[in-house]
Amino acid sequence: TDESLPIYVSIRGTVFDVTRKRDVYGPPTGSYRVFAGKDASRAFGLSSLKIEDADPDWSTLQEKELKTLEEWWSFFRKRYAVVGRVVDMPESVQRFVWLPENGTDES
Repeated sequence: TDESLPIYVSIRGTVFDVTRKRDVYGPPTGSYRVFAGKDASRAFGLSSLKIEDADPDWSTLQEKELKTLEEWWSFFRKRYAVVGRVVDMPESVQRFVWLPENGTDES
């Protein structure tokens, strides 16, 4: 728990810097620490805090869960800086390209 290190969360392959909310996302006591340091798209879609759901593969989510995932992505996009993209996503979700409303992945 080195406080000099940033905290990143990824949703749908987009990496967000959530460091300013260390109390929420940081170990050892942050209530959303399960999301830190990984793409946890599935957990966001399921509204789950279970470590086993913190997985990048959202391909089996149902329509309602996909909408929830999209809402979380939009929430993060508005509130946190995008610092990168996950380059090694599961094959099952590589065919999906989810971009902001302007059609690009640029801010």
